[in-house]
Amino acid sequence: MTLELDLLATPRAVLELRHRLRALDYEVGLCVTELLTNVIDHLGEGTPVTVRVTGTPQGHTRIEVTDPEARTLPVLLPATDTAESGRGLTLIDALAQRWGVDQGPDHKTVWCELPWAPG
Repeated sequence: MTLELDLLATPRAVLELRHRLRALDYEVGLCVTELLTNVIDHLGEGTPVTVRVTGTPQGHTRIEVTDPEARTLPVLLPATDTAESGRGLTLIDALAQRWGVDQGPDHKTVWCELPWAPG
């Protein structure tokens, strides 16, 4: 299974994407929507993104969210009990086997790999 969507990062897009991915594991939908929400929170609502969900040759699920801002990078911060935000990457870090960022000259892709195949 491969899913690739070009969309604008909006709260409505998060809901629609979650609905579209409902047939996949809950964790896949959670990771996709956390990465998309990070774009909204840190780059702004309406940022154009490409979302990809694919299987890997190793039998894992790879999730990628590409946006046009190469300089703004995600940072894993400790999530405290009283923090009102900052748990998105903590969730990704807990669920994913690995995650990272690929930078290009005019974009970046934040990705994670979950230890099971989509669907």
